[in-house]
Amino acid sequence: MRPEIDRTTERGRRHRTDWMALLSGVLFIAVGTVFISRPGIEPAIMIPVVLGGLGFAGLVAILVRAVRR
Repeated sequence: MRPEIDRTTERGRRHRTDWMALLSGVLFIAVGTVFISRPGIEPAIMIPVVLGGLGFAGLVAILVRAVRR
């Protein structure tokens, strides 16, 4: 005899996407790839790119949170 599966609890356990973490991870992977593929790039150029990317990721996370409420 198999127990019956309650589908409503299965849907309730889904996690929302953490956009800040996702975009920050993609940014750091991209920056790491650029540093490996082009070792001659100056860190003074990449620092504003990283900070701008983190700012963009934060903005997206704030907008998504505002839309969800």
